[in-house]
Amino acid sequence: MLHAIEMKVLMPNEIDEFQELISVFELVFEMENFKRPANSHLQGILAKDSFISIVALHNKKVVAGLTIYLLDQYYSDKKLAYLYDLAVLTEYQRKGIGKQLILFTKEYCKRNGFEELYVQAEKVDDYAIDFYRLTKPTAEDHVVQFSYILKD
Repeated sequence: MLHAIEMKVLMPNEIDEFQELISVFELVFEMENFKRPANSHLQGILAKDSFISIVALHNKKVVAGLTIYLLDQYYSDKKLAYLYDLAVLTEYQRKGIGKQLILFTKEYCKRNGFEELYVQAEKVDDYAIDFYRLTKPTAEDHVVQFSYILKD
């Protein structure tokens, strides 16, 4: 496990660190021809009550992080936290940072009264599935997700 890792929930004014996290996603997810939205758009997302971004810093550099969308429920007055993206720079992988991120996020969600934190992984992504299993989830659901791309 790598020491001196700081976990931090980004505030709306921390656009530079959010941009660094997006760069981590771009590298790790091998996003070719990625066109980043304007800072004003990203700052607006960071400012939303329905969005959380958590970063892992090593020597003040973003080396990993995740994003969460918060969902209101009609079955309960407690929010659901949907972990959307999580990535660790390649040179920092397998050092416990991803597990630290999940643990930090679970504690953050508990402290803030969320009912559940959930994440999905694609069936073909064995590494992600193995990783999430190692983080000791409460349950593992097998679902089929359907997508509707809404482009003209």
